[in-house]
Amino acid sequence: MKITYYGHSSFSVLAGNKHLLFDPYITGNDLAKHININDIKADYIFVSHGHFDHILDVVAIANNNGATVVGGFELYDYFSKQGVKNIQPLNPGGKVIYDFGTVKSVAAQHSSSFPDGSYAGTASGFVVKTNDGNFYYSGDTALTLDMTLIPKFATLDFAVFPIGDMLTMGVEEAIEAAQFVKTNKVLGVHYNTFGFIKIDKDEATKQFENAGLTLYLPEIGETIDI
Repeated sequence: MKITYYGHSSFSVLAGNKHLLFDPYITGNDLAKHININDIKADYIFVSHGHFDHILDVVAIANNNGATVVGGFELYDYFSKQGVKNIQPLNPGGKVIYDFGTVKSVAAQHSSSFPDGSYAGTASGFVVKTNDGNFYYSGDTALTLDMTLIPKFATLDFAVFPIGDMLTMGVEEAIEAAQFVKTNKVLGVHYNTFGFIKIDKDEATKQFENAGLTLYLPEIGETIDI
């Protein structure tokens, strides 16, 4: 599958000839100033939780593309009031069948609030199954034994994990998470955007290699195949 990284935790996957975009936070990210959100294609936008660094560009990109926004019920309500026309509520435990495949929402261990501080529901991740391949995006999360359930839902081609530490899992926990979900390929996200989530990319890559895993850290705007 083709994956394009847009910085922080924002990435898109091309599957079933559909563009699946996750947690778009681009215009507020100084590291992604060269990305024009008007050029981003999205048929579906999946939102893991309500923090500003995961929802900032949802409305603009959704309206530009007529995309369907998918997230927990509180996110569904929030984006409805923001004028997004196509919205699908999906809480942890729920599953939806789309034209490109199946998406199951799963729990993430993380806080969730909207920019004004109001409650944004339960943080989540997504297990995506398509004819082109399967993957798991954990969203912002701590390491949790719930991840051992993921292989019951899908045999993964890769997983997407936060590795910046402090606010989410760090590198060591992401390695453990990869073993829990039974994949040897990980796209690392949620690092370097802010001073307190800076990492040494070379050291992170080495730690994954030492564990027999491959860590993908594409440049912002780069498209890779996994």
